[in-house]
Amino acid sequence: MIDRITASIYPKPEEHLVEIGPGQGALTASLIDSGCQLDVVELDRDLIPGLLASFSLRPGFRLYGADALNFDFSSLISGTPAEPDDQQLRVVGNLPYNISTPLIFKLLDNSAIIQDMHFMLQLEVVERLAAAPGSKNWGRLGIMAQYQCQVEHLFDVPPYAFNPQPKVQSAIVRLTPWTDSPWPDCSAPLLRKLVKAAFAHRRKTLRNNLKDIIDSKQLEALGVDPGARAETLELNQFIAITNAIHV
Repeated sequence: MIDRITASIYPKPEEHLVEIGPGQGALTASLIDSGCQLDVVELDRDLIPGLLASFSLRPGFRLYGADALNFDFSSLISGTPAEPDDQQLRVVGNLPYNISTPLIFKLLDNSAIIQDMHFMLQLEVVERLAAAPGSKNWGRLGIMAQYQCQVEHLFDVPPYAFNPQPKVQSAIVRLTPWTDSPWPDCSAPLLRKLVKAAFAHRRKTLRNNLKDIIDSKQLEALGVDPGARAETLELNQFIAITNAIHV
């Protein structure tokens, strides 16, 4: 399974990878063997001595003892976040369930300096990222991820691939920030605010959830049924509403 994950990432010697939460280094060893520049971010201080013992002498390896949620990923590149250099970051990691959503949102905010992201996540999180309109998994995470990235559910990772075996299914997902976005441009912060409000109460209609943001007549003018629920709207409809609010 490690080989399959590494093959999906396909690290190259000239690339700059960042691994979040390397743990005991199972994937780290496979990545560093490619000859890439590899920065790892590990919060657990008990794991850091083992990682240093295994990899500190390898060319291109750097370890940061830090919380990824508070880490400044732009500090790893030359240039600035507004004008990054040509070498963007490739981010990989096995993300804990409790931080996966806020960390993905943080990385989406840094998408200008990121080439792609490969994550192992609980299957339900990957299904939310790759969800389609009209499904129970369609919501804020999938909408914002798909607005900013191409989302690919690569493959599932069965419990028996781990020791000890977890009680949940896992999966590998690839997020690739758009270079030529298929979506109309809009304010990402405003889109996020709109989507959060629209899904605040999933069983309520847009008329109720968005009453403090846009009225029914405005929704109808955009071709959106005010009596519909948020999960039925497509991404381009959320973008149209966002742009109407912005104007």
